[in-house]
Amino acid sequence: MSNPTVNTASSQSKAPIGGGFIVADTPASQVFIPEEFTEEQKMIGESVVEFMTREVHPVIHEMETDKGPSMQPGLLEKAGEMGFLALHIAPEYGGLGVDFNTGLLFGEKVAYGFSFATTIGAQTSIGSLPISFYGTKEQKEKYLPKLASGEWKCSYCLTEPDAGSDANSGKTRARLSPDGKHYILNGQKMWITNGGFANIFIVFAKVEDDKNLTAFIVQKAFGGITIGEEEKKLGIKGSSTVQVFFNDCPVPIENMLGEREGGFKMALNILNTGRIKLASGSVCGMKIATNQALKYAIERRQFDKSIAEFGAIQHKLANMVSMAFCNEAAVYRTGANIDRKHGELVAEGKDENQSILQAVREYAIECAIMKVHASEDVTYCVDEALQIYGGMGYSKEAGVEMGYRDARILRIYEGTSEINRMLSVGELFKRALKDKAFDLAAGAKSVPGAVMGQFLGGGGSGPYPLEKKMVDNLKRAFLIISGKAGQKFKLALADQQEIIISLADMLAKAYVAESGLLRLEKIRSKADKDPEMFAIQEDMFRVFLYEAIEKVKKSGRDAILSFAEGNDAKMLHWFLKRLTKGYNFNAKDARRRIAAYLIRKGEYPFV
Repeated sequence: MSNPTVNTASSQSKAPIGGGFIVADTPASQVFIPEEFTEEQKMIGESVVEFMTREVHPVIHEMETDKGPSMQPGLLEKAGEMGFLALHIAPEYGGLGVDFNTGLLFGEKVAYGFSFATTIGAQTSIGSLPISFYGTKEQKEKYLPKLASGEWKCSYCLTEPDAGSDANSGKTRARLSPDGKHYILNGQKMWITNGGFANIFIVFAKVEDDKNLTAFIVQKAFGGITIGEEEKKLGIKGSSTVQVFFNDCPVPIENMLGEREGGFKMALNILNTGRIKLASGSVCGMKIATNQALKYAIERRQFDKSIAEFGAIQHKLANMVSMAFCNEAAVYRTGANIDRKHGELVAEGKDENQSILQAVREYAIECAIMKVHASEDVTYCVDEALQIYGGMGYSKEAGVEMGYRDARILRIYEGTSEINRMLSVGELFKRALKDKAFDLAAGAKSVPGAVMGQFLGGGGSGPYPLEKKMVDNLKRAFLIISGKAGQKFKLALADQQEIIISLADMLAKAYVAESGLLRLEKIRSKADKDPEMFAIQEDMFRVFLYEAIEKVKKSGRDAILSFAEGNDAKMLHWFLKRLTKGYNFNAKDARRRIAAYLIRKGEYPFV
């Protein structure tokens, strides 16, 4: 999928090891930041926003009614005419084959389509990517051009009534027909996005008595398919969500996708790509919520002045933009690393599609982290936006309640927040202990020396030494507490989900805070930066870091109290206290400066 839109400004060095950020010191020069998108990439993003404004926004309220799902096919076809459905498909099959980070930018901007973002996301990601990555040449030639144009619509059928997070426990079965020409498919799938109008279903089933799933490309025209009624949902009402029933559905043997029993691995790989794309869409949600809240706060007057002048409102606005700034940094840092790893694998002579899948797998930890962190931060932002609207926010008339409802699904699909928290920590330990990709134990052992060095006046380096020290300390807090937990429970740590959840939150805060700091350092080095805006970006990062330290302090304390006793507990509490103290930053004044800048600009201005 090599494409001229890829930005190689940060690809001079070798791609970092996935998850290795927790023990590595990453130079700002080696990360990609959103300010480095090319003009071509920006044009793609702008054209998507323009499309959503022109085609979706005028009918957004109608989409919230029962008519919503029936409106989606026509919008998909219009999106296909614009080339938006072809971005991830290789040029030889009618696509554009953009790089991964451009795909993330697309995923961010389609969120301006609200529930239509779910529709187009399913078409371009989990619906068509399995064929792009795993299909035979004949399968790609048959299906991808029509999916790229929007002539055919697709869906992804994995979840079942008794198989959600435990997808491999599904009961859908495929048996070979007596003449050996078809697999006969029987089973039930649920929560199927685009299922109400799809021509193509990517279906996961077990062949005979196989242990693992196999994937199939199933056309509705094959017969034996019954579509359930549209689900009545809390949010994303415009999207189609149905149950799909397969009753002796004949699937030609040539429509097996990938290898037999390779479906479970395929599903995990596709979900990794979906997770980070949901994170980019969540960043857009943060920006939308900020813009809605800002506009209303400026216009709404109480006690003879705009409510945007009140400190309590400014506090909310500043937190919202600070979250967007740092989450955005982490999302595109991850995407660029995937592109770099992909390029390295292709240069080694490896298959194009397998290279991108392997690159995404390499950063499965970061993808899981960002899916959780960004989805929970956008939930905070839309909640605060509604609060700024006050009673008007509770009314459909204002429109902000739609975003509040739509955002809630982000913490559930593509793996719940709980599943992804456990995945991020579990995969980190696997990489360290089984794969020997990096040494967590050595990282934990280095913490006492680092703390002693800080007692003697040592600390961070670079243009932001205090902030650098605090970010490194967030990593150290994770390392020493997770190290002790690992020593105590060993393999049984996987059963201590409450502890893992606390550790996952510490890990996520370290990654996002570091990403925000690296973005800040790289902007600082640019000669053409806007000095006034940059001063506000410094404030935004510091506000985020201030909050992150407090959250790591709480998560660390929760983890320690959950397993440590005696001297171990005293030691861990002492280290946690030392590692999370010393950031004496006036967040109140910084938030006021941020809010004042936003009010002058009238919208989110940071890319």
